Amino acid sequence: MKKIICYSIALGGMVMLAGCNGKMNQFKADYFNTNPNPLEVVGENIPATVTANIPAKFFKKNAQVTITPVLVYGDTEQAAPAVTYQGEKVRGNSPVVSYDNGGNLTIPVNYAYQPAMDRSELYMTFNVQQGSKQYVLPRVKVADGVIATAALADAATVNPATANDAFQRIINEKYTADIRFLINQANVRKNEINSGDVTSFNERVRLAANADSLEIKEINISSYASPEGALDFNERLAADREKNTKKYLEKQLKKDKIAEFGELTAQWTAEDWAGFQELVAASNIQDKDLILSVLSMYKDPEQREREIRNLSSVFEVLADEILPQLRRSRLTASVDVIGKSDEEINKLFDTNPSALSVEELLYAATLTDDNGRKQKIYEAVVRQYPNDFRGYNNLGKAQYINKDYAAAKANLAKAAQLAPKSPEVNMNQGLLSLVNKDYTAANNSFSNAAGLEELGDALGVYYLTQGDNAAAVKAFGKSKTNNAALAQILTKDYAAAKSTLGAIANPDATTYYLTAVLGARTNNESMVRSNLQKAAQLNPSYANKAKNDLEFAKYGL
Repeated sequence: MKKIICYSIALGGMVMLAGCNGKMNQFKADYFNTNPNPLEVVGENIPATVTANIPAKFFKKNAQVTITPVLVYGDTEQAAPAVTYQGEKVRGNSPVVSYDNGGNLTIPVNYAYQPAMDRSELYMTFNVQQGSKQYVLPRVKVADGVIATAALADAATVNPATANDAFQRIINEKYTADIRFLINQANVRKNEINSGDVTSFNERVRLAANADSLEIKEINISSYASPEGALDFNERLAADREKNTKKYLEKQLKKDKIAEFGELTAQWTAEDWAGFQELVAASNIQDKDLILSVLSMYKDPEQREREIRNLSSVFEVLADEILPQLRRSRLTASVDVIGKSDEEINKLFDTNPSALSVEELLYAATLTDDNGRKQKIYEAVVRQYPNDFRGYNNLGKAQYINKDYAAAKANLAKAAQLAPKSPEVNMNQGLLSLVNKDYTAANNSFSNAAGLEELGDALGVYYLTQGDNAAAVKAFGKSKTNNAALAQILTKDYAAAKSTLGAIANPDATTYYLTAVLGARTNNESMVRSNLQKAAQLNPSYANKAKNDLEFAKYGL
């Protein structure tokens, strides 16, 4: 009886067996949805998620299906990691798809971007295992092409950091000398004006007046009385010291035939408490902390003097060591030291670069926009001043701009030996790592350059390569570069991108190409066509790129 039933089922149930255990039917394209479609570059990869809605009565109970995403471009096929699903009667650990109810499949996709992938098709391939049988079902196309706008991020266009010169054409110097007075006296004594301090001051002022590279801006007299005695007496005393010192100095200037000295100014201070405090603080007086506490405790000058006099143990020392130094007139000449002109520096570099200081040489490089001349100047710096890291850093920068990355790497390594903590050197080494796609090293170097103003553009490109477009926008800040505009396009801030592109000082082919992309994304056909034309004129390769670029698919290029 049982045999008859089994046979009967075997004969009468052929259709049923074919439905449950026969071969899988073909997958249909409308089962699948790809996000995004077209595919899109994020950072330097093409990530996507393919989902499938499998209908009821489709997935065989005894079937195991391995689905492999395959990207087809030109003559090349590249597979992404496969995923496997199984029917309800298969013993295994793969996700199960119900025969009666169907189910949802999720297939992650990721490819390392290559430009040839712009024109491509994404397929799902199916390898089926049913018991001892293996077979392949027809592949199904699930996406068309790759939008590769993010791949326009370019570390090579980031301006490396310059280790700046400290050149100053005009450096102000101060010449000083003190004329001392006896207690309660205001007459300028002969031994004071003949002292080494004062005669040296007069000599330096005389030399400055006769030197082409020096200019006296001002001579000042500040006269003081020491802070003991009655205030009204000290006021008269300090004023008399100022008057007599000014009379002496005017006579000396006339004697030295110095007519051009800017302005002669003078003022007096009745009681020099500030000078008193400074001298006490710098002294070795045993009770100086006690004296300083009195000064901070009492603000009234007369009370201060009384309290200090009450310190009988130290007042005698103050009278001998401190107070005599406060009975003075201080002479100060403000003199500008005028350095070489731009013309002189350029001429010396061309004729005798060894005559230039390191600061003058580094400054010379700022006087030209010619990167080749900059490189020659920095070569002179490292030759003449081999222990200054700035020459190696800036030479590496010039070589980086020329895309001579091997030479740049060597010079930046020398700069790093001399100044390992230099933020400029660290940033520039990070840029080299970025160009070489060593993102871990780039990130480490940029961390060591934190706080450097120029770092924003480098970090922005780093974040673009990592697919973090929002972080890139933040890093770029107000930068007006192609990379900054690209970050704004990728975050769909099209108004900001338009403003950035319009503000780029020297637009190039990439500037116009990005403007065309912006036109396509804002449905402005004339903007697309006019800017693609400009881009192709500057860089003919952009004409072919545009033909394959899905940003412009609807314009029939």
